[in-house]
Amino acid sequence: MMHYILSNKMKEDEVNRCQIQEWYPKFKSVSIKTRIHELPEPFVQYLLDDSGPFLLPVSITNEDAFPNRIHNPEEEDDYQISEGSDDEAEQPPLPPSFPELELQVKESIESLGGSVFPKLNWSAPKDAAWISTTGTLKCSSFSEIALLLRSSDSLVHDLCHAYDSCHDKTSSRPKSFVLALRKWYQFLKPEMEFRCFVRNQNLVGISQREVTTFYPALLEKKDSLRVLIEDFFVENLMSRFESENYTFDVYVTEDDRVKVVDFNPWGAFTLPLMFTWEELDQNCSELGDDGVDFRIVEGQCAVRPGLKTAVPYDYLDTSPGSGWDQFMRNADEELQQQTRNAQAGA
Repeated sequence: MMHYILSNKMKEDEVNRCQIQEWYPKFKSVSIKTRIHELPEPFVQYLLDDSGPFLLPVSITNEDAFPNRIHNPEEEDDYQISEGSDDEAEQPPLPPSFPELELQVKESIESLGGSVFPKLNWSAPKDAAWISTTGTLKCSSFSEIALLLRSSDSLVHDLCHAYDSCHDKTSSRPKSFVLALRKWYQFLKPEMEFRCFVRNQNLVGISQREVTTFYPALLEKKDSLRVLIEDFFVENLMSRFESENYTFDVYVTEDDRVKVVDFNPWGAFTLPLMFTWEELDQNCSELGDDGVDFRIVEGQCAVRPGLKTAVPYDYLDTSPGSGWDQFMRNADEELQQQTRNAQAGA
């Protein structure tokens, strides 16, 4: 039996292919509607700048990042500096303005139905959802998008550390940054998103994406979902995505259409969810007549609550020796213990 050695290293080309501006044009017919804008360098520097006060860009269309807030003129007056004050020489910095980008974004939002969720080349500002008026990534204006991006710590990955796991690393950042605006769908079901693992261009594993909850309905649909996703991979991705090893996320609609949501590199910072990378590496040498290994949360005791985190799923540091590596090992040990206890009590 041939065994494969798991490597946490990858190539820059493999990381680059997972940028949304690289893969979306090829797969847009089977993906979520998206508009992509190249970000001007001043806006990138604005996102990186943490040396001064938190300032949102001035909107040329008078859009508000907090449209539902109540303005209190008396409180606002408290922050005005009166003439002759000792602080008069220290004028606060002027907020930035990006009028051309704002107008482009406004047009894209309108073309996508009025609401979008933003992401950069690889990552979305999931850790900043708490600051929005809806508690989600739903945005209807440039100001709301700027608020999420500027508030997100996780986007530093895209901006500064995208190639840290590449053994052939030649730069710390991509040639350009993009803002991808993806159509917002109000009633998507989290249980219908799945992560798929491709090794040597073979589909070797499928995992429930949202592993913190048990969804009984998935048990009934498991076999049919496996067939849908396998067929989708063979017909749409297998010979078209250029990397040999990668992962992709899909969403299955109520009428059984499969939509590709994202691509991520194999290993390194991509979470294997219901698997370990060692298991997936072994799966690629043991594919049999039973089909692809498809794992879902099959009972309440099998949920993994620790994976519900503000840090984006896709780029946690799970390399050996990291805090998350130890956390995952502890979580797996706890899960195995709970399973043994449940079996013993049955």
